[in-house]
Amino acid sequence: MLVALAIVAVALAAGFRSVAQSADGATALKARTLALWVAQNRLAAAQLENPAPATGERSGTALQAGAAFSWHETIGGTPNPAFRKIEIGVADASVPDYVLVRLVGYLPNR
Repeated sequence: MLVALAIVAVALAAGFRSVAQSADGATALKARTLALWVAQNRLAAAQLENPAPATGERSGTALQAGAAFSWHETIGGTPNPAFRKIEIGVADASVPDYVLVRLVGYLPNR
């Protein structure tokens, strides 16, 4: 009886650990999804700017679904003079050094 109880305790502990890891994974996926939305919003805003944004770097913060994120954009040239490359990195505002999402896009030179 005692052996059976020990086996059940080990199995339950393993089950609870698996559920906790699954919950952590869902939380991380939610944060990455929200960060991707922030990056896509920044890319769309840059594409709508007229004239096109100048080359260089800029940073800021954004709120998405109640969560705060910090973003950093780097705009540079491309081999084709008609376009500029924009790289957007988005991190949780509480941990700005850990980039959750990196998005690369292209802007027309107007």
